[in-house]
Amino acid sequence: MKRRSLPVAAALVASAALLLTACGGGDDKSSDNDKIAGVDQGTKTPEESAKPSGAGATDKPDGVDVSLPKDMNLVFDWDEPEDKDEAAAMDDAANYVRAIYRGVDKRTSNDAALAAYATGDGLKYAQTQIDARLDGGWTSTGTRRHYQATTRSAPNGNSVEVAFCVDSSKFYSKEVKTGKVLKGAPSITDFDYFKIIMAAVPTGDGLWQASKVYVEEKAAKCQ
Repeated sequence: MKRRSLPVAAALVASAALLLTACGGGDDKSSDNDKIAGVDQGTKTPEESAKPSGAGATDKPDGVDVSLPKDMNLVFDWDEPEDKDEAAAMDDAANYVRAIYRGVDKRTSNDAALAAYATGDGLKYAQTQIDARLDGGWTSTGTRRHYQATTRSAPNGNSVEVAFCVDSSKFYSKEVKTGKVLKGAPSITDFDYFKIIMAAVPTGDGLWQASKVYVEEKAAKCQ
């Protein structure tokens, strides 16, 4: 078995109903027709649409380190929105994901990167994911792809919903003690759909933090 299902805290699932005022029902599994506003918005293609995590990624002027080992490759295969706030929120949503796996690699749920890019329920979710891996004695290796991203801003401009698909079919669990990589046949369990609410930090030099997380597991729409 290559992946291990990790619990999403009930409070985080409940927070789906609080995503943004334009959002539909709180149960994302209930309808494939609950399309995210902004899907048809103008986008600009970055020089490299597939952005790997990079061994030395330090995306912010404050020097927050979100680097990962070479065998832990997070690819963000998406276009950058024209709106500068949505683009910044999307970048920091990627940094939030990097921070989670940096914590997994460093064997801690208190890394500075996580404190920089997460708050509230977003921080609790990240710590739950990291701690489950620490308790199990395993880390991750391979390539995790993030794609089909969309963004939409709250009316007050203080938060942005970043939604995207995740393909973990080439991203494996690895036992820390033995180095054994746990692989299995690809399946629907490799595909998830995330909605992350990124909140602007007033004194953060354009910094955005993940404040709420909702995950739809076994997401057929991401296959």
